[in-house]
This record gives sequence, structure tokens and C-alpha cells, in this order.
Amino acid sequence: MHIMTKVLVVCSIALFFATANCWAFRCGSGIVSSGDTKTQVLVTCGKPTSKEKLSKKVHIWHYNCGNGDFIYALTFENNILKNETTEGRGKGKSNCRGK
Repeated sequence: MHIMTKVLVVCSIALFFATANCWAFRCGSGIVSSGDTKTQVLVTCGKPTSKEKLSKKVHIWHYNCGNGDFIYALTFENNILKNETTEGRGKGKSNCRGK
């Protein structure tokens, strides 16, 4: 492997791990990110497609972003956004267009 290719691979891996916890979820023209409150997410994204209560302090809001996109699960702990994951492909009309 050429030295420049090795350097590029190492830099790409380092960049991936450096940004792994710096995600953002786009709702229309708005963006929500880790540390936002439920109220901020609701104002930016509108009502979620569905909600799930795991415990008194942990809630998951699901946003179906429609055909060609994903279903996103936003995990809140003590009303603060902590994590975003995908849960398969979205279907139908997008609920991720924001307000």
C-alpha cells in the first residue's frame, strides 16, 4: 500500500472516531443535537411519529423520515437529548420536515 494511501486511511479513521459523538438530526431546515431539550426538539421538529417510555427518566421519540430515508430514534434522559439511532427504513410521507 502506498504511504499516502495509508496516511489517508489513518486520518479517515481518526476523523470518524473524533466526530462519532457529534451528531445532528435535521428536521427540515432545523437541526437538533445532543444536549437539546425535549422542548427544543419539539419546536424544531414538530410532533414525533411515535413515543416510547422506557423508564421514568428515559424516553425515545421516533421520527419516520419517509420513503428513501430512515426512521430515527431520539433518546432522551431527564428531558435532554442523549443519542440518535436509526431503526430501519422509513415509509410513506416524511415526518422530518420540521415546523
